[in-house]
Amino acid sequence: MGLDIMKIALADDDVDDRMLFEEAIESIAIKTQLNLFVDGQQLMDHLQKSKLALPEIIFLDLNMPIKNGMQCLQEIRGDQTLRHLCVAIYSTSSSEKDIEETFVQGANIYINKPNSFGALKKAIEKVLKINWQYHTSNLNKGNFLLRI
Repeated sequence: MGLDIMKIALADDDVDDRMLFEEAIESIAIKTQLNLFVDGQQLMDHLQKSKLALPEIIFLDLNMPIKNGMQCLQEIRGDQTLRHLCVAIYSTSSSEKDIEETFVQGANIYINKPNSFGALKKAIEKVLKINWQYHTSNLNKGNFLLRI
């Protein structure tokens, strides 16, 4: 059963990254509704308020002020009504430690912020087309880090 419009949230404190992400989403042939947040606290406030219209997938930057991506991930996974949400870590960090830690904390996939618009578009498209039920049941360290 395909949803007509896929609801997506992005929390990222970098204004250029948010704009690029938005442009990439708009150029993909999947109908989406994108909500942008400048930090983790803003995202969490939104999620707490909008229990009815939760996003299907959340793209989460790790390094943000006020509340970082790791704190958001832990809160989401610890909340009965939010824990089922798909969380894609979307970060410039390619540190083993970050990848390992977010995997252990229950993120669904880890994306290194691509350095070109084409690669970004490809990465987002790939993530949006994943069959999450299948992906999550077969999740392992090997398929956690998105390869473009």
